[in-house]
Amino acid sequence: TTAELRTAIEVLKMLGQRINDHAAHSVKQLPDTELGDQYAAHIEAQTIEQTSHLEKVSMQLKNWRDELVQEQKQHVAQSI
Repeated sequence: TTAELRTAIEVLKMLGQRINDHAAHSVKQLPDTELGDQYAAHIEAQTIEQTSHLEKVSMQLKNWRDELVQEQKQHVAQSI
């Protein structure tokens, strides 16, 4: 349903925020050394990759929700 898709989109948004928050916290905990900087860059790259995947899935869910809304509108229009 559109409500379930909306809920899934919100869950993905919260997961993305949690991933970003966790990455920021992890980077802050690293020592200020060359190795720490390298690991921070690795964390940031992983975070970008993960959040990018979440955004793609979220966009697909939004598209499906929009399609479902359009189908519901057409069905209502045909019933009238």
